[in-house]
This record gives sequence, structure tokens and C-alpha cells, in this order.
Amino acid sequence: MAINDRHPQRRTLRARALAAGAAMTLMAPMAACGSDDGGVPVLNFYNSPVENMQSVVDRCNQEAAGKYKISYQVLPRQADDQRVQMVRRLAAKDDSMDILGMDVTWTQEFASANWIREITGELKSEVESETLEPAVASAQYNDKLYAAPNNTNVQLLWYRKDLVPTPPKTWDEMIKMSQQLKGEGKPYQVMTMGAQYEGLVVLYNSLVASAGGSVVDESGKKAVMDEGALKGLETLKTFASAGVTSPSFSNAVEDDVRRAFQSGGGAFQLNWPFVWASMVQEAPDLAKKVGWARYPAIDANTPSKTTIGGSEQAVSAYSKHPDLAFEAIQCLRGPESQLYLAVNSGQAPSIEAVYNDPSMNEAYPMKDVLLEELKTSAPRPRTPAYQNLSTVVSAELSPPASIQPQQTADSLRKSIQDAIDSKGVLP
Repeated sequence: MAINDRHPQRRTLRARALAAGAAMTLMAPMAACGSDDGGVPVLNFYNSPVENMQSVVDRCNQEAAGKYKISYQVLPRQADDQRVQMVRRLAAKDDSMDILGMDVTWTQEFASANWIREITGELKSEVESETLEPAVASAQYNDKLYAAPNNTNVQLLWYRKDLVPTPPKTWDEMIKMSQQLKGEGKPYQVMTMGAQYEGLVVLYNSLVASAGGSVVDESGKKAVMDEGALKGLETLKTFASAGVTSPSFSNAVEDDVRRAFQSGGGAFQLNWPFVWASMVQEAPDLAKKVGWARYPAIDANTPSKTTIGGSEQAVSAYSKHPDLAFEAIQCLRGPESQLYLAVNSGQAPSIEAVYNDPSMNEAYPMKDVLLEELKTSAPRPRTPAYQNLSTVVSAELSPPASIQPQQTADSLRKSIQDAIDSKGVLP
């Protein structure tokens, strides 16, 4: 998730981050062609709009020294729109697509449809030896590597230190703290995403994983809705019904939550790390009162597991230059590129060693907690039909206060199985 370049702490780091910080040039047009540029193979890189990505592309092209030229093709901002465009072009065997910037939830679907190539050789060794293990797992399908993680992410607990000196360790503790603050007439709300979309699925998935549960079996072909999945429903219902959420909880997405917390009405926020840079820039007085901690657990004796996010890079099965595309990915998602985008664009690295760079201390003061969570993070249900699964799960869970745990679990089991059986591939 890109963060706006206005943030002052990022500007102070530019000189120390990477020498690749050339001013952004105009993005290449979406109507890409697969032709070569004066005999130099052109590699079309389809990716979401990421601030400063063009600077990374420019540096990689300079290092390629004429061996190839990467052309950054900017996809729509919304993930669903990105996926639809990619799916339709891949289904048509469009050979102008070379490098695909993908959400972590697409790998299973794209690999099962034979739209992306398996990663082998040097790039495979680099990815598996340098990258955080949960991020690697998200890039695999049937025990084979199909994508190279570019950035990764998990949600943290953000809390008001002036209201809560010690952060809660569990959901029950957080709810009780919030209710106590409410009784005292102080800011009390627990703010997080509850709208009927992927953010609600992420919330539920984190609860299920923290309870040691699963909604599908290891094969990704059967819906199970085990005891942990039921516990996740119970916890979500309790939270939504406890009088501690904002009135807009069932309609809130990430930026709604960020803005609401910055306005000072909340005591707790469960959200991605992008909120910190925004807070420092837009609400600096509040930022001084805010701390961060590990995502709350279900059980006090069992650490939480949060849903992993992020993006990956893969090579299209229809690329005319697959070997060059794999080589280009080594630069696009290499340590230097990941550090640059972490410091300048707010993308958390997937390569663990990057967190040790001194420039990360100011850009990511929460990096220790972030890294701790990343190492134990949980994937979303691993199935090629994930997009369909996500749609039905968000519909069943919305609004969260209406959940009837056992009844909802039974309904979800059927809905998820139907989603799995439909294959999940858009035409």
C-alpha cells in the first residue's frame, strides 16, 4: 500500500537511502505493445500504481545496459480492477505481458490456470534463502515457487499511550479497556475495517488463525470450518456487539479507519503500518501519544497470527522473453529496490536483511514488532478459488453484529464449498 510522498521523515531519508532516487518520469501508457526498442527487448511490467516505482525501473534499466528495457505499465488503483484486467488478457494469451505485479491472493489462481511460469534456478535460490518464510509460502502453489515476493505487510495494534499505558494482549482485554474508557467519558473506540469487502475477510482470517483454525483443508479443495473458525466467529460477534466500535464500523475501509483514529475519537486502531507516516504528517501531536503493539490474541497464552498481505512478481506464461523477465525481477524486487521503496514509498520489505539497514529505523520505528508478526503471519485460505471465497465470506459476515456463530459457520461451510467448486477464474 503506497504512502504519499509528502511525509517529512521520508524526505530526510532520501539522501541516505539509495542513489537511485531520480525524479519520477512519465509512466508508460497502458496500451503496451510487445515490440522491441531499437533491437533491445522490451519487458512490459504490469503493476499497481506505486509511488517511486518508476525510479526503480529506471535504475534497473540502467543496470541492464541495453540487455533489455523494462516498461512500467500502470494498472488501475483498485485490486479487483487490476485482477480483472490481468485475467482477461492472460485468458486471451496476450504475449505483450511479461512481468506481472500480483496481489498475494492471486498466485494460486494464476498458477493453477497455467498463466505464470514456475520460478527455478538462481532467482528461486535467492527468494527462498533471503525472503521471510510466510511471504515465500504465499508465492507457492503445489509446493512449487511461482512468484517472487516484492513487499509484505501485516496489521498492528495502534493505541493511545495517554489513555492506555499498557497495550492489551487479547481481544477480551481490549474490549474491557475500551468499555472502561467509555464509562469514564474518554475516547474509547476500537477502530478497524468492517465493511463488506476483503478487509472484513482479513479481520476474520486473523481471528481464525489466532485461534488455530482453518476454513479450508490443506488441499484447498474442501471447506472445513473447524473449532478455530467457530471461535473466530464468536470473537467477531462479541467485538461487534460490545459497544466499542464506531457507528460506521460495518461500512469502514482502511482509509476511513485511519482518518477516524487521527481525528482523536479512538483509543485503539487495527490497521496496516501505512497509518503511521500519515499520522506523523497530518496529526503530529496525536502521533506523539500513539504506540504500537502486536495484534491482539484470542488466548493470552497463544501469540496472535495476523493475515499476511503484500505483492509479488511473476512471469507470464505467454511472455516472449521469459529468461530476461526473470532476470529483471531480480533487480525489481532485489534488496536495493526493496529498501528504496520501503523508505520512499512505505512498502514493507519481504527480504529480512533489509530491516537491518539504518535508514529503516526512522521510516519504520515499529519495525521490530512488524518483523515479529511477519515471521508468524498467516496466509489467507490457499485455494485457486480464493476470489470467489472472499466474496462469499465477506457477504456472510456482514454486518458482523448479525453473526450467529454456529448458524453462520454452517452457512459458510456450504458457501465456501460452492465457491471452491466454481474454480474462481473470471472469463
